[in-house]
Amino acid sequence: MTEPRKKMTLPGLFQKVREGKPITWLTCYDYPTAHMQELAGVDMILVGDSLGMTMLGYDSTLPVTMEDMIRHSAAVRRGSPNAWLVGDMPYMSYQPSVETAIRSAGRFMAEAGCDSIKLEGGVEMADRGEGIVRAGIPAMGHLGLTPQSVSALGGFRLQGKGAAQAKKILDDARALEEAGAFCILLELVPDRLCKLITARARNCIIMSLGSGPHAHGQLLIYHDAFALYPKFKPRMAKVFADAGAVIRAGLEAYVKEVSEKTFPQPENWFGMPDEDYDELLKMLEPSS
Repeated sequence: MTEPRKKMTLPGLFQKVREGKPITWLTCYDYPTAHMQELAGVDMILVGDSLGMTMLGYDSTLPVTMEDMIRHSAAVRRGSPNAWLVGDMPYMSYQPSVETAIRSAGRFMAEAGCDSIKLEGGVEMADRGEGIVRAGIPAMGHLGLTPQSVSALGGFRLQGKGAAQAKKILDDARALEEAGAFCILLELVPDRLCKLITARARNCIIMSLGSGPHAHGQLLIYHDAFALYPKFKPRMAKVFADAGAVIRAGLEAYVKEVSEKTFPQPENWFGMPDEDYDELLKMLEPSS
């Protein structure tokens, strides 16, 4: 008999790092998917503002609100009580001020039951991260391709390819660690830059999204990993199962069977005893 899963904790994540065991991390946005990830034993779940694209159909993450994030994060928490849950701070929920950042982070913890939060940016956002940590909330950084700043970065492209930009990302990573970040996500940076940052991290977990194998673990967007996002397939994503094809085939079968009147069958509906039906018909007869 399988033992009940234990709640993943911050010491538990650092224990995996010490033992050289890669941390598994996926995005998630809803209760049933969270339940499946819980059963699969995923270590960490990110309720990403990527839900603006994967779930809400926007072309970017920018329209996502705190209300969107809290609602989806709470649903994921109900589906996965034991994974380490990260709430993604949406656009303009932390940039205006340290106080704004702390209030927004607190909502993730109090209203959605998150274990930590994630915010984008390096040196320029380190004081926001530090304020959140001082308020007793575990905070995670995000460097490289940061979707909330994609316009300034020139689109969805590799970051840190040149030496000067790579040095800036290295400096940003050090600033975030010194501000108290327990973890930094490196998205779409060269593998050797990721390896350097991982090697230099003193007390900080480094996670990779399209940044190579040398981090302490890997993150993938769930909808990319299971072919559920129709607009494009990023190079950094591997399709582990084509769930999109299975769902499309099922939908086509449903339309076909309903159109041809082969669904539903008797096993798909409920009957009524003859005596009760006869009594109902008598009730409908006009009184004399």
